[in-house]
Amino acid sequence: MQVLISDANVLIDMEAGELLELMFALPFEFKVSDMLFIDELSHQHAHLLDLGLRQTELTSDSMIDAMRMTQAYRDPSRYDCFSLALAKQEGCPLLTGDAALRKAAHKEDVTVKGTIWVVEQMIEHKLITKLAAERAYKFMQDAGSRLPWHEALKRLEKL
Repeated sequence: MQVLISDANVLIDMEAGELLELMFALPFEFKVSDMLFIDELSHQHAHLLDLGLRQTELTSDSMIDAMRMTQAYRDPSRYDCFSLALAKQEGCPLLTGDAALRKAAHKEDVTVKGTIWVVEQMIEHKLITKLAAERAYKFMQDAGSRLPWHEALKRLEKL
């Protein structure tokens, strides 16, 4: 099963779009750094663990790498760098919608996927219809998600 490392914003988008449970029905294993979960998600999103989200600890070498990245890249947060370091450690893609983190991941040679890709995977795996995806996008937009909406809808049409 392919592992994907997520930052908080993709999980929040999925929750806003009422797709969170279906995301965990995809044939992927979703992980976050334990520090991100404890400090940013555990208080309001502890149920993510029950859905299948896995907390993963950074190795000491990965922690050093994360600290290096916090110095090398100005805009990604410390927790973003933990997520990026974990993706490097696990040798798998990073799920994020954060532009600064995407840029850093590109420089670190880490594959990046985002909310739109996850929604498309749900359609391809027949978990939702295109109509349900449009509805989810509307919920995300209403909740303040900053996806490239024109691109999201254009890609949805092509599926």
